[in-house]
Amino acid sequence: MEHASATAIVDATGIVTGWSEGARRLTGHTAEEVVGRAARELLAEDPPGQAVAALKGTVVLRHRDGSPVPLALSACPVLGGGGAPDAYVITAERPGRAEPTLAGQAFQQASMSMSVFDLRQYYLRLNDVACRVMGVPEEALLGRHFPETIEDAEHSRGFNAHLRQVAETGMPVRYESFTGAPALNREHAWSIEMWPVRDDDSGELTGVALAAFDSSDQYWARQRLALLNEAATAIGTTLDVVRTAEELIELLVPRYADFASVDLLEWVLGADEPPTVPTGDIVLRRVAHGSAHEGTPEAAVHLGEPDIYPAFSPPAKSLRQGRAVLSQAGEPDFMRWVAERNARAPAGRPYRKGVHSMLAVPLKARGTTLGVVVAVRMSHPEDYGHDDAVLGEELASRAAVCIDNARRFARERTTALTLQNCLLPRGLPGQAAVEVAHRYLPSGSLAGIGGDWFDVIPLSGSRVALVVGDVVGHGIPSSATMGRLCTAVRTLADVDLPPDELLTHLDDLVTHLAAGDRDDEAAELGATCLYAVYDPVSRRLTAAAAGHPPPAVVLPDGTSRLVEMTAGPPLGVGGLPFEAAEIELPEGAVVALYTDGLIEDRDRDVDHATDELCRALTARTETLDDLCDTVLKAVLPEEPGDDVALLLARTRALGADRVATWDVPPDPAHVAATRQAATEQLTAWGLDEAAFVTELVVSELVTNAIRYGEPPIQLRLIRDRTLICEVSDGSSTSPHLRRAHAFDEGGRGLLLVAQLTQRWGSRQTGSGKTIWAEQSLEPLPD
Repeated sequence: MEHASATAIVDATGIVTGWSEGARRLTGHTAEEVVGRAARELLAEDPPGQAVAALKGTVVLRHRDGSPVPLALSACPVLGGGGAPDAYVITAERPGRAEPTLAGQAFQQASMSMSVFDLRQYYLRLNDVACRVMGVPEEALLGRHFPETIEDAEHSRGFNAHLRQVAETGMPVRYESFTGAPALNREHAWSIEMWPVRDDDSGELTGVALAAFDSSDQYWARQRLALLNEAATAIGTTLDVVRTAEELIELLVPRYADFASVDLLEWVLGADEPPTVPTGDIVLRRVAHGSAHEGTPEAAVHLGEPDIYPAFSPPAKSLRQGRAVLSQAGEPDFMRWVAERNARAPAGRPYRKGVHSMLAVPLKARGTTLGVVVAVRMSHPEDYGHDDAVLGEELASRAAVCIDNARRFARERTTALTLQNCLLPRGLPGQAAVEVAHRYLPSGSLAGIGGDWFDVIPLSGSRVALVVGDVVGHGIPSSATMGRLCTAVRTLADVDLPPDELLTHLDDLVTHLAAGDRDDEAAELGATCLYAVYDPVSRRLTAAAAGHPPPAVVLPDGTSRLVEMTAGPPLGVGGLPFEAAEIELPEGAVVALYTDGLIEDRDRDVDHATDELCRALTARTETLDDLCDTVLKAVLPEEPGDDVALLLARTRALGADRVATWDVPPDPAHVAATRQAATEQLTAWGLDEAAFVTELVVSELVTNAIRYGEPPIQLRLIRDRTLICEVSDGSSTSPHLRRAHAFDEGGRGLLLVAQLTQRWGSRQTGSGKTIWAEQSLEPLPD
């Protein structure tokens, strides 16, 4: 066997029967010296057992001159007629010798890790990259069983299982793995492909080859993209500043950081305008932090506490520079920062041990700096790098916009709520017609504060107007529109218009407001309103609605129902009439006026909610305030989606003993008799002190009605918390004050009435008009 390659033939008994020229050059022994001798006599030391079993490995021979010669041997059995090996062909080469063929060189120099195993998972061959990954030369692995060369871990068992699968099935396998390797200081992502190796002639399966491509860069790029995609849905789910900061922390820990914190400038949590970022030490307030350890022991600052960041610290630098700042162990400022944290909170020192990398990123939105997010790595092996800084800035930018949105929402909500509270009645006026209680619950939804309002307006003749309304939309514009409508209703109520006429005028006002506003959003001034008037003398309730739910009534016997009425169109539609409904109520009845937020919700049936309202109103409570709470608890869902206004009014009645009425003939001669009758009635009521003024008022108003009005003429005195004098006639002409000149014979009557009484006015009736005047009295006992 005279060939250039080192080849020998050994029979089944271990006797050398062939020896090539290449073998002579490697060992110095000639064929005559070796053939016929036992192969064991050529060994300088016993071969490794795994190399014998694998028929491949590094074996140390003894050179002819006595020196040891390590050679990489591989044996191929020569089968006899019975199928058993009769001999072995052994080839040898020096370890590390250059590959003789182009294919071998390509394998050895491939940029990916490549290995070859036999069918029992013993190493047969490794290229240079595979050796670097394993951290040992090829000779240390050849002939060894794979499980013996790596740690017993899940990823190693999975790798070995795939090797066996290919050896057993003869089918290739491709999969991905994220794991480390003996010679690598961090975990890597691998794309691994394994395929069977077959004999060219017989097609018999002889081994398993694999190639492992380090896809860490692609893996981390996908992870960063996935993190950004997750941030788009996970951050900003609420319009709450603190919750938004917490969502950012939950995203960062533990995947991106072992510890992370969000600190905001003081003004962000208040209503102040943003100041410039200070140049020295910076005061921030901790709003959120998180840790891979339970309880966040690394935190040196408690939630809600302020903290002063020294000018040298990475967070302060990040705020001043407006960009991400990387800081690593060994840098002076980094070490000073860690020392400062340890001094401030010594209890967390053991948990900060091993901190080696920090990333501080400013929270900037719309050109304004809001705070800083800090990410720290301790157990995570890798330092933060440039790609991490880019990712951190992107995450911080998204979070900052959400925080700024939440800040703006909170500020607008506070402004709208303050505006609405200023416009809503704070203390309802005392009067005898009804006892009232009310509740207003602003919406907690993302849409903001709505335009719900309510009011109780005293009218002439001891009557009272009950009002609820709802402006379409939310926020400051709705609150401002609500203020306009609330003022308009009070103005129209002062004119003492009937409910249907008042809504007609209010509808015209909304239409004009919308037409005069060029802004498309502001032009949508839709609103609903319910206006009801209760007269304690007649005990009648007259109500009209503009697209608003009808009131509910609870009678003293405990029965409840909705008032049957026609709900007209919402305000702003224009051109359609409003209809008034009138019912008589016994004393002690409860009238409930409310906005649609109480009964309407996306997940509720309106009819069912209305039935719940009627049932809740029948609950027995000590006060109307308690009944308000009972109704809200029974009817409202846990998280109302709209503002809710509830107004309850328990009716009272003025009996016949408090009202006196006289028909007056249209003759001036009867003025004195009418005046005398009024004086006698005051005496019967014990109001002699008011007789003088009342005589003047009755005389003037009755005389004017006879002189300028039309029959029928009627005088009515009402003893309420004030003394009310009313004169009605059939004329619709309203009186007005005018200044009388020195020689005028008239024109001073109404001026005199205005001077002597607390207030006076007139209202239109179905048959004419009524002029009234009120005098102040001491409060009457209940």
